[in-house]
Amino acid sequence: MDRITKSIIAALSILVIFLGMHVAVDNNSTNASVFTMPSFSESSPEKAEDIPIQTLADFNNAIVNIAERTNPTVVTITTSRTVREQMRSPFEFFFNDPRFERERERQVSGLGSGVIVDAGEGYIITNNHVIENADEIRVRLFNSEEYDAEVVGADPGSDVAVLKVEDVEELKAIPLGDSDEIKVGEMVLAIGSPLQKEFAHTVSQGIVSASGRSFVGLNQFENYIQTDAAINPGNSGGALINLDGELVGINTAIASRSGGSQGIGFAIPVNMVKNVMQDLIEDGKVSRGFLGITLGGEVDQTMARALDMSSPRGFVIGDITEGGPADKAGLKSGDVVTELEGEPITNWYDFRVEIANSSPGTEVELGIYRDGENMTVNVELGELGSEQMAGLGSEQEDALIDQLGFQVSELTDNLRQQLRLQPNVDGVVVSDISRQSGAYRQGLREGDVITQVANQVIEDKDQFYGVMSQLIESGENVTLMRIYRQGRNIFIGFEL
Repeated sequence: MDRITKSIIAALSILVIFLGMHVAVDNNSTNASVFTMPSFSESSPEKAEDIPIQTLADFNNAIVNIAERTNPTVVTITTSRTVREQMRSPFEFFFNDPRFERERERQVSGLGSGVIVDAGEGYIITNNHVIENADEIRVRLFNSEEYDAEVVGADPGSDVAVLKVEDVEELKAIPLGDSDEIKVGEMVLAIGSPLQKEFAHTVSQGIVSASGRSFVGLNQFENYIQTDAAINPGNSGGALINLDGELVGINTAIASRSGGSQGIGFAIPVNMVKNVMQDLIEDGKVSRGFLGITLGGEVDQTMARALDMSSPRGFVIGDITEGGPADKAGLKSGDVVTELEGEPITNWYDFRVEIANSSPGTEVELGIYRDGENMTVNVELGELGSEQMAGLGSEQEDALIDQLGFQVSELTDNLRQQLRLQPNVDGVVVSDISRQSGAYRQGLREGDVITQVANQVIEDKDQFYGVMSQLIESGENVTLMRIYRQGRNIFIGFEL
């Protein structure tokens, strides 16, 4: 009997008992050299199918067993950073004299969770947004011992970061599962530190509500597991665990109108985490595959008829980067991409994530529909960043500015003084914006400092325009911008 079948039987047993006893439940409640990868597990855990479950007590004990074995592999992460703020004086208001300007420092703390994946090397996985811009990172273990942690590497595109603690003998690592094998309806546990560190190692239970969730708008590369296991602020970076006691996801975000758990949580699949983690540990950065095409449109019923296709599937290639991998392989604008490695393509976004998750140099097989015929084309992927993130020419930049409806400038010392910016604020400043533009209607204003786009930290003007060009070429419809305005950070959903 497989794990899923036993879970269903156990759930039915619970339902029968509850109905027989006429039990009523109140659901009301009241706020993410040569290198050899480590094995990440020293022993194989006891599988769910190896534990006989014949009674409700057996099922309860099995869940308790999983929680007891995995809880010590989850850590609480606290961060701190120094923020410098400009203090305004009434004399400055009346006399506009910079001599009255004052600056003060204050400490900002943060809370998150992490998962130990290698006890020997001390590697811990968490979210990038948990440790981003932190001056100090502390890790608190299940036994309440605390240690300093250093950042091995972080990837804003996937929101994954790798930490390391040194010379800690009592670490216990969690085995890594296979997130490609999870099924909707499968029971999972979430472990983390919601809301405050006093609630560390909170265990919640739920099911996999969906897989392959994208278009959430949090990161550049999204392929989330959705779960109804209770996740709250502070759970970020914590573990999503299957009934074999294996890590299947890193809890990252929630969809909520109240700010607390409403049964819609998202976790980064562990298979994506493995790839990112390996690159970060080995190279300190993530290398992603690059094909060199843009979206010309997804094939709907009308387009399928126009192309004489038997059914709508795949997407049409728009433009092709000259000299890029697709160009070298002979792909053409107007080709319909229908398959990737023999699997049907459901949408452009998922296809793009699959390509990005492949290593540069990987050869992928694409199914192509061209001029009424099906064919296969093999393409050797390039590396995202080298070709696609190249600086724009002046004509391209002007065209992009017209399309965006605004332009940005470098953040000079003079602008910093005019905008009264804290020294730790970096990015580009909106120097001119059309009041008739979509950007203006969406809330962007002249003087705003754009610090992040699609979870990528913006450092200069060329990078900003490169990122925006990349998003547009990849077929993105909307992205999330982080704006610094008048001493506070705000977020704007920007339609491209």
